[in-house]
Amino acid sequence: MKKIHLVGLGLLGGSFALAARQKFPELQLSGQDANSQHLQDALDLGIISVSKSIPDADTDLVILATPADTLGDLLVQTLAQIGPETLVFDLGSTKAKLCSLVASHPKRSQYLAAHPIAGTEYSGPKAADAGLLDRKVMILCELEKTDLHLKEKAYRLFDALNLKLRFMDPAEHDRHLAYVSHLSHLTSFMLGKTVLQKMEDEKNIFDMAGSGFSSTVRLAKSSPEMWAPIFLENKDNVLAALDGYIANLSAFREKIAKEEGESLKKEMEEINVIRGILDFGK
Repeated sequence: MKKIHLVGLGLLGGSFALAARQKFPELQLSGQDANSQHLQDALDLGIISVSKSIPDADTDLVILATPADTLGDLLVQTLAQIGPETLVFDLGSTKAKLCSLVASHPKRSQYLAAHPIAGTEYSGPKAADAGLLDRKVMILCELEKTDLHLKEKAYRLFDALNLKLRFMDPAEHDRHLAYVSHLSHLTSFMLGKTVLQKMEDEKNIFDMAGSGFSSTVRLAKSSPEMWAPIFLENKDNVLAALDGYIANLSAFREKIAKEEGESLKKEMEEINVIRGILDFGK
């Protein structure tokens, strides 16, 4: 592998670049970002070596790491620019619309729909971390539609970065992510808003905020420029997840209002089964 071109040089794009450079020291990394300060930061930090708006004809991989609502047009534009030996993959949090958009594109075989389950609440090139992707899950969709020879280039990179590959249908991916990622960000934002509204009356409220509050509201520090498009791109699934969440909150509120202590404990005990599913304690 000789050349990688990145469009979008923030947390994910930058982390991919830094990790790839560690594994392939001779790799030539070029890139572009709509934010001129991000572009300059990426150059200063060595995330890329040169700024280019169009990848070289002999580029091995083009990585698209921009907000979800920009990826459709960007993907079509990029496919029109690349040579026959270049593979394009995106890092977007939604997959169904993208896969549908290029379903009959003459260069469909040069696209790989990908989504790394990795990130932090921080954004921009300065947040990029070469270790961010280590041992994280990389979801791939419609793998059979990508050229066998070209996807070997992606496999080589994914293997070097120690990513764990999982394969999903695009619609299934979007439906599941609405519950385990998108809903958690949305509720964190709204918890933050609720406490900020209370702070208008009680200035010392944050003096009482412990680790539980901090961990729950951490995602509210995430980039609005990234998350507003995700909520809208995956609107139907997000609304379905939100409806279920609101119904559960309303039912739980009713039990508190009626002082149904035993019912509250029983419901929380049932939810405790999540301890055996998630590995947060290790």
